Amino acid sequence: MFDTNSAPKPTLRLIDAIVLIIGIVVGAGIFRTPSVVASNSPDDFWFLMVWVLGGLISLIGALCYSELSSTFPNAGGDYHFLKLAYGKDFSFLFAWSRATITQTGSIAILAYIAGDYLTQLFSLGIYSSTYYSIIIIFILTLFNILGIQFGTGVQKFLLSLQVIGILIIVSAGLFGTPAETIALNELQTQSAISPTASVSLALIFVLLTFGGWNEAAYISSELKTGSKNMALVLIVSIVIITSLYLLINMAFLQILGLDGISSSDAVGVDMMRATIGEKGVILIGTLVIFSALSSINTTIFTGARANYALGKDFKTLSFLGKWNGQKSAPINSLILQGIISIALVILGAFTRRGFESMVDFTAPVFWFFFLFTGMSLFILRKKYPHTTRPFKVPLYPITPAIFIIFCAYMLYSSLTYTGIGSLIGVAILLSGWIFSLFFRIRKQKN
Repeated sequence: MFDTNSAPKPTLRLIDAIVLIIGIVVGAGIFRTPSVVASNSPDDFWFLMVWVLGGLISLIGALCYSELSSTFPNAGGDYHFLKLAYGKDFSFLFAWSRATITQTGSIAILAYIAGDYLTQLFSLGIYSSTYYSIIIIFILTLFNILGIQFGTGVQKFLLSLQVIGILIIVSAGLFGTPAETIALNELQTQSAISPTASVSLALIFVLLTFGGWNEAAYISSELKTGSKNMALVLIVSIVIITSLYLLINMAFLQILGLDGISSSDAVGVDMMRATIGEKGVILIGTLVIFSALSSINTTIFTGARANYALGKDFKTLSFLGKWNGQKSAPINSLILQGIISIALVILGAFTRRGFESMVDFTAPVFWFFFLFTGMSLFILRKKYPHTTRPFKVPLYPITPAIFIIFCAYMLYSSLTYTGIGSLIGVAILLSGWIFSLFFRIRKQKN
């Protein structure tokens, strides 16, 4: 039963937190973005270097988040930081965007990726991917409703299978030789590298592939060892993620070459077909499914916690602020998140254009709030100068300033390179502002 006085308890170990972060970041995107990155890289060196830069930028952001999450640990994560810095109205917009755009949109597209690959193995008909997507969201939401320990247990299982599969792919690429020389040569005969290759554009997609490490902020209050270890969790996670990404892309480069990666619509499939044959195609399909499931599970886990924080602050949405102490989970928030995600999947069955359309929809809003979270570090240092800070970002104020500059660049780039999808995302965000005005007027009347 629900206990309105219940709250998140420190039940997560360091390894649990690290597994959750790696699981949400290392998703199916790493098997989609390398071709775009290669098309915008002038040579092999820059193709690999841009992944290193993505890791360094993420590490800078992680240092900023480490100070925020260790100083102000809360299940609301970014929502809590934004509320302290800018007030409840602005933080409401953030929670609204996660519930209707960024978090639920990510869950929907990841479910579709898994559904597409499952359809290749066993089709359920014309809407097979949609059926699979709905089933996946329902089952993984149910797993998280059953309790935090069950949810993290599923995550460890999925991630272990995912890492094993990645190591197999890396081994095949770095130590194997192409089994289908003719097919591989045909793949590389036509260069797809644009004459106007842009490293900055490549970096946009790399940073999108690194996206998700900031979700650690939502579990800062649930670490057994205390929020002071958030820096360790983030640093270790990003180092592991960067290493995995480098190894995977080195394997792609070894077998396909830069031209081959650029020419491929499914770089992982082409690499495994060239080294192992059709059995490798089945292997990569299975891996992508596990990657998507791993990311969906962690996205569901962290996303519901922002909705929980929203319910605690707004009386009209108080049903979201109920925490089940026995299951250690915000049940109502998980249910609502699942319903919205499934609704987006159904909508996607009629209007979906693929991965790029979801980037259009989510990226501008995501980087807008990321930018303001970075700026909140400066504001909160001034507003709460005497608050104990277990971890302070090194080289302040240079380090957070660099992070803010990159966030502003990503916001500008995402608005520049996206189409009507970004306008839809902005329109939904504005509708959240209208709802916040409604809540304010209702409160004044009461």
